[in-house]
Amino acid sequence: MDMLEQRGRRLMVHLPSEVDHHHTEAIRLKVDALVEREPIDEVEFDFSQTEFMDSAGIGMLLGRYKIMRALNGKVIVSHMNGQIRRILSMSGIRKFIEFS
Repeated sequence: MDMLEQRGRRLMVHLPSEVDHHHTEAIRLKVDALVEREPIDEVEFDFSQTEFMDSAGIGMLLGRYKIMRALNGKVIVSHMNGQIRRILSMSGIRKFIEFS
C-alpha cells in the first residue's frame, strides 16, 4: 500500500511503524507536495501501522494542521493504538486535530 491515498478531496496518509525524526521530513514533503497540487479539504493520518512516535511526529502533525487551516481544511488522526493516543492527548493536539 502506498503511503498516500487520495479519496476525492481527502488525503489518507498511511504512516509507517515509526513516526520519528528519521521519517517525518519525507512524510512532510510528500504530503505538502500533494496538498499544493490537488484540491484537498481533509488530511487523515492513519496510525494503524504505527508503534512509535516522538515529538517530531507531533510537530509534523501541527505543521500540516496549520497548512490545512489556512486552506479552510482539517486534519484528522485515526486508528491509533493506546500509546499513540495517550501521547497525542497529552500533547494537547486534540484541541486542534480531530481524533477518529
